[in-house]
Amino acid sequence: MLRILIVEDNAQFAATLKYLIEENAYYRVVGTADDAESALCAVDEHNPDVVLLDLHLSRGTTGFTVAVKLAELNIICLIVSGKAPTFPMADLAIGCLTKPFTADELHRALSLTEDILRGRETLRPKAPPNLTLYEQGDYGDLEEPTYPATHLSPKTRLRNWIANWLEKKLLQ
Repeated sequence: MLRILIVEDNAQFAATLKYLIEENAYYRVVGTADDAESALCAVDEHNPDVVLLDLHLSRGTTGFTVAVKLAELNIICLIVSGKAPTFPMADLAIGCLTKPFTADELHRALSLTEDILRGRETLRPKAPPNLTLYEQGDYGDLEEPTYPATHLSPKTRLRNWIANWLEKKLLQ
């Protein structure tokens, strides 16, 4: 069973997501949150396998701070947003499902997410057209932290995103 946390500032959309997700008996929504603080509390309380994360949250917070914390906790994050970020975020999320989407597109995105989570070599369903999967990039010789860390600092991650984004833009 895949345990899912929904982080979405629109309560009606969060309820709709919960309903659509739980149509599949193998998925269970363990909680919802509408801002960064309540999202991090819900992660501690429910220990989800996957977090569906909107980037624009209540009370002036963003999903980026939540994504950084989720990465530190090794919890998979799938961004669900009206507009996909313009820079790669492979170290923070597996991808972005762009709103609006159908129930079928949501289920296919969750199946792909589960395949990635379980380490399956082949992904089962065809990805929906509004799902962008981020590739785990090789960031080359970018500066690593000088302390022994299991995760890169948020500053180093941001520098890596920018470098990877610039590299892809220059190759186009």
